[in-house]
Amino acid sequence: MKSTPFTEKHIALGAKMHEFAGYNMPIEYPTGITAEHIAVRTDVGVFDVSHMGEFWVKGPNALAFLQKVTSNDVSALTIGKIQYACFPNGKGGIVDDLLVYRYEDEKYLLVVNASNIEKDWNWCVSNNTEGAELENASDWMAQLAVQGPKATEMLQKLTSVNLKEIPYFSFKTGDFAGVKDVILSNNGYTGAGGFELYFYPEHADVIWDALFEAGAAYDIKPIGLGARDTLRLEKGLCLYGNDIDDTTSPIEAGLGWITKFVDGKNFIDRPLLENQKATGVDRRLVRFELTERGIPRHGYDITDLNGEVIGHVTSGCMIPGTKTGIGMGYVKTAFSKAGSEIGIQIRNNNLKAIVVK
Repeated sequence: MKSTPFTEKHIALGAKMHEFAGYNMPIEYPTGITAEHIAVRTDVGVFDVSHMGEFWVKGPNALAFLQKVTSNDVSALTIGKIQYACFPNGKGGIVDDLLVYRYEDEKYLLVVNASNIEKDWNWCVSNNTEGAELENASDWMAQLAVQGPKATEMLQKLTSVNLKEIPYFSFKTGDFAGVKDVILSNNGYTGAGGFELYFYPEHADVIWDALFEAGAAYDIKPIGLGARDTLRLEKGLCLYGNDIDDTTSPIEAGLGWITKFVDGKNFIDRPLLENQKATGVDRRLVRFELTERGIPRHGYDITDLNGEVIGHVTSGCMIPGTKTGIGMGYVKTAFSKAGSEIGIQIRNNNLKAIVVK
């Protein structure tokens, strides 16, 4: 397994470690997933996300390349802005979902999922007929996500950059904890607010230690991948490999808002996806809540009220605090409207659930 610059710190803190995307990653710390989840919702938590992939796309042909391989309209990005997008796979599915940062006029940063780094890199290289300059920087870029309602106030103590002047899905590059050229990005995968920090791995110890020293007054906690999953699911955010993959289209997944059919953007799969948007699809990804006590799991059947299978669960858990079973899954389009009553087949029981926004 690969290590991140913070692996030894996780082990020293007593984290339960496990392989994820080829990396030795913390799943949870001794306090447990519930405490970590609540800490991010009420205070501030730090996630090691250095396993994520980062590609630079540069040169005069960078925009033309990105307009072809991504679903969103990259031409709408100004310097300092971020965009959520996906790579259509040429067959109506999704290679991966990603973030696109416009760093300079002809320089963009792509942040991709850890499990798809090699796959995404090969996809970009094989489709680079425009001759954009591509650089896989995944092995020499570290990343921490600092999330929670107190995150911005705490982070401000460590930088001269005015974080309140950085809108959501925007970023600036500046000093942080005495380290120069740190990317300070106002976004995250929790729905709790906060920033993601990108920096060279040699600065990892300095930045980690500064965060936990400054964060002591804010009850800061390290957070593992277990709570990262419950937090993103509570917010209804997709996880690649579960909720979206090479067999799901962005239209089916409710990602039409990142699939832009603007003039001059002839991206991969445009005709197919444009037709799906115009004529409709047979299934939709929905969010649901159980009205009975239970925990929906990936792969469980979703039924109508007569017990007929209409889809399957892609992600599910019991939310810490409320103890409500929630999940996501694909169902026949007729059952995808908010308020629709459905059933979740858990072992031999068909538990009632309702589709929610």
